[in-house]
Amino acid sequence: MNEGLYINETTDEYDALVIGSGISGGWAAKEFCERGFKTLMVERGRVVEHQKDYITEGKGVWQYPNRMKVDNLLADEQHKVQKLCYAFHDGTKHFFGNDKDYPYSTEKGSGFSWIRANQLGGKSLLWHRQSYRFSDFDFNANKLDGHGNDWPIRYKDLASWYLHVEKHAGISGNYDNLAQLPDSDFLPPFEWTKPELALQEKFSTLFPERPMVMGRTAHLTKPSKLHISQGRVQCQARNECQKGCSFGAYFSTQSSTLPAAAKTGNLHIAPNSVVHSLIYDEHTNRVKGVRVIDNDNLTTREYFAKVVFLCASTLGSTQIMLNSKSKKFPNGIANSSGVLGHYLMDHVYNAGATGRIEGYHDEFYSGRRPTGAYIPNFQFEPSKYKKHYKRGYALSGGANRSNWQGRGSLDGIGANFKQQLTQAGDWYFGLHAQGEMLPRFENQVSLHASKKDKWGIPQLHINCQWSNNEKLMMEDAEHTAKDMLEQAGLKEVQSYNSIDSNSPGLAIHEVGTARMGKDPKSSVLNAYNQTHDIPNLFITDGSSFCSSAVVNPSLTFMALTVRAVDYAVQEMKNKRI
Repeated sequence: MNEGLYINETTDEYDALVIGSGISGGWAAKEFCERGFKTLMVERGRVVEHQKDYITEGKGVWQYPNRMKVDNLLADEQHKVQKLCYAFHDGTKHFFGNDKDYPYSTEKGSGFSWIRANQLGGKSLLWHRQSYRFSDFDFNANKLDGHGNDWPIRYKDLASWYLHVEKHAGISGNYDNLAQLPDSDFLPPFEWTKPELALQEKFSTLFPERPMVMGRTAHLTKPSKLHISQGRVQCQARNECQKGCSFGAYFSTQSSTLPAAAKTGNLHIAPNSVVHSLIYDEHTNRVKGVRVIDNDNLTTREYFAKVVFLCASTLGSTQIMLNSKSKKFPNGIANSSGVLGHYLMDHVYNAGATGRIEGYHDEFYSGRRPTGAYIPNFQFEPSKYKKHYKRGYALSGGANRSNWQGRGSLDGIGANFKQQLTQAGDWYFGLHAQGEMLPRFENQVSLHASKKDKWGIPQLHINCQWSNNEKLMMEDAEHTAKDMLEQAGLKEVQSYNSIDSNSPGLAIHEVGTARMGKDPKSSVLNAYNQTHDIPNLFITDGSSFCSSAVVNPSLTFMALTVRAVDYAVQEMKNKRI
């Protein structure tokens, strides 16, 4: 990347200022730059260069002192929360935040695992890449069952923007023609294994209302000319994505949106710039820029722009807004409604089942497919809800043969035992739930009254708990997954439900704390992610969501962001911003 991109001090006023460089921030910068707007991207963390800074890419498990396990006193101090993430290990720990530097507190009786990746690219380097469109059932749910405020948009408002981002990012999947899971613009799907194909057929007979499809994922199975022009090539099916991918085979800021933005010559990046608050001019009712604190030496500086896009993650953006106080907004900028920080949601994914498949011992597979089977939400409208809880869940999983990794903890010694470890074992198949969390006012984040972080910024205080609805949902999901596997003929089926031992946050799909809405009295943003109170301030990350839906949220972050940029550009040209 061109070193001239990076700045520290500047007196320039930019056309657009984008706070955050993850999935939303990368798209905002790309879209503004390609429309000819001089854009400054502000990132609190260090620079991570594509390819160059993927320092563990290709490193074998056997090359780590503890086979990629991070288990020592330093890890307990620095990564107490981060190591709870499925993607955290010795080969990825450098892409995770340091808990010691980023403290937060939780309400007594509450809990929240806040997973953070504070560097250029943010969590786009670590995400699990499952990519699904919301449907009208998702946008209608709040209105139809009375939980949460009505979304101010519907599927038709986002459909063309989904298409816009999919063509650039590259989404592999199958055209399944399902009402609750709209099709994307797809690259070819990954292949099924023979046991999965057999189970797919069984499920279609036993449970026709629960179709099993191939998981849709942001991987290049067959790159287009556009992808190749970005320097990206075909996925190698290594499934080591969180170490960084020099092939650019999965979508990230580094592989896709950042190079496109930089190519225009309109982009500058201010790394190591921790945003303290927004600079608000009460006379013009505009945000003029941001106050930042240097990540390393704690010096302060300011950046200025005509329009500001907050893309710092759901909790990151909300923390900045809550800390941006003025006479007009004593409880946080653009918070005349009083709902800023409330309605925090995450997905609940704490239940499922696994069983053994008989036969297929002459079948195996090549590579490590970065996606798997997916059974979309089959309780997607009120008429399909269970009687004892609202909304629904999806089931994901897949088949695999046991190998040395799974049997490494067995007792044994000698040549015969070693020989056993070289042989593939039985096939297994699992289904694991991801369900919707209802929006509730009492699930909220606020600024701690006295505790601050090392930059002198008030820490976030989080009060977030599962409701009885989520608990009943996971109880049902456990029984459903087990029943499906048993009816399909799997053996030794074992189920689980861990919701009581896992607090929200670990799905890493937190949303909702600066929600959109039609009514300024009960929402922070309008239908274009523009704050009701301040015309030149937009928030396009997960904080804008009115409900969590069931599907993974990142593709919708992208679509909302590019739609908001398009709107902002038109408003600026018409001199309304």
